[in-house]
Amino acid sequence: MSDIADMLRDGDPPPAETSLDEDDRLKPSFVRAVLDHVEDGEAEAARALVRPLHPADIADLFELADRDERAPLAAALGELLTADALSEMNDYVREDIVDVLAPEQVAVFASALDTDDAVAIIEDMDRADQQAVLNALDPEDRAAIEEALSYPEETAGRVMQRDLVAVPEHFTVGQVIDMLRDDGDLTTDFYEIFIVDPLHRPIGTCQLSWVLRTPRDIAMADVMQRDQTLIPVDMDQEEVALRFQKYALISAAVIDPGGRLVGMITVDDILHIVQEEAGEDALLLSGAGDGDINEPIRESYVARVRWLIANLFTALVASTIIYAFGAAIEKMVALAVLMPIVAGVGGNAGTQTLAVTVRAIATNQLTSSNTRRAIVRELRIALLNGLTIAVIAGVGVTLWFGILHLGFVIAAAMTANIVIAGLAGVAIPVTLDRLDQDPAVASSVFVTMITDSMGFLAFLGLAVASGLVSL
Repeated sequence: MSDIADMLRDGDPPPAETSLDEDDRLKPSFVRAVLDHVEDGEAEAARALVRPLHPADIADLFELADRDERAPLAAALGELLTADALSEMNDYVREDIVDVLAPEQVAVFASALDTDDAVAIIEDMDRADQQAVLNALDPEDRAAIEEALSYPEETAGRVMQRDLVAVPEHFTVGQVIDMLRDDGDLTTDFYEIFIVDPLHRPIGTCQLSWVLRTPRDIAMADVMQRDQTLIPVDMDQEEVALRFQKYALISAAVIDPGGRLVGMITVDDILHIVQEEAGEDALLLSGAGDGDINEPIRESYVARVRWLIANLFTALVASTIIYAFGAAIEKMVALAVLMPIVAGVGGNAGTQTLAVTVRAIATNQLTSSNTRRAIVRELRIALLNGLTIAVIAGVGVTLWFGILHLGFVIAAAMTANIVIAGLAGVAIPVTLDRLDQDPAVASSVFVTMITDSMGFLAFLGLAVASGLVSL
């Protein structure tokens, strides 16, 4: 912090490199220096530190600040808090900032952003505040954002950009180039030009590189690529991301139910979706809610405790099985010692299969055409794993307790439970998916219940059935 303070005393703002570590993360000393200046009422000193930063780094600064420090920081930075910085922020952090801004300020930010980024800022606001922001927008921006908000969340309509370049098929390359140069209202960020028919339906695309390399008198209809991937406006954003991945797209046209061009989605939007969806599935499997460290404590509590309550009730199934074999356990303490091993290894095996299956469903690798093959594959893997663990556990238990019979019982129980875990790990998410339910939401609860209860039942049942102990 002393180096940064020395630079300020010398009158020179610190270069951005001094604020970042080798992993391009803001240094704790830099963050603390900015916040100390804000706390001391030295707004200009804070702005001098922050001014060299990229908008994404400014967003990180707000995320690293405590919740009660964010409003004073926003007030101190003033014009350095730009629309680009706001769009880069974590959702919860952005909500904190938007809550302290006047609707007119939010409207200024929204009008400076692409429609999809503006919607991300406005969509989570209270209804009254949202309406106040919309009223402060100019009619064109307001109409575009209201249209986007009319589509369901996490669909192509919410994430698409309305600003694009579309030309009629009779245009020549020269006419397109002249239009791009002369029309000051066109968007400045685009990768390809869409060619449309008189009803504004996309009939082809043309990359900018093709336009630059083609003689001016050639018609766009002779240059364009007619085969294109069209995205329905109501398509789920996860499916949109899969199409971009499958067909290696840079951008794609979004069409309404009538086939008319209404927007486009670009690959930078998809990167955010891929990150969001991947993290979402992992967190849903664990029952951790949004899993965001900036999420309010109350929301995190509500999201997590309901799954813990569900686990409590499913654990009662396993406890009931243990209670039924209580007399047998009393006669051989070794059974109580070994039960958690059988259940624990089975649970881990089920979790492995579950993670693979949920990912395969999410990426469209697992469909109705190959479900049977996937189940057989996982059962074969589970059997191999079960036999391997059974040999290790059986030999270990025999040597430790000196009871050969007990070694065979735990080996058989291990094999059975791991095979059951493999079947449950693939069958449960597939079944939920067929029922149009998110397989990541409840699969882990059911798999845990099955592996625990079946592990106890297999181990204690085999012990009794084989005559090792009696009830």
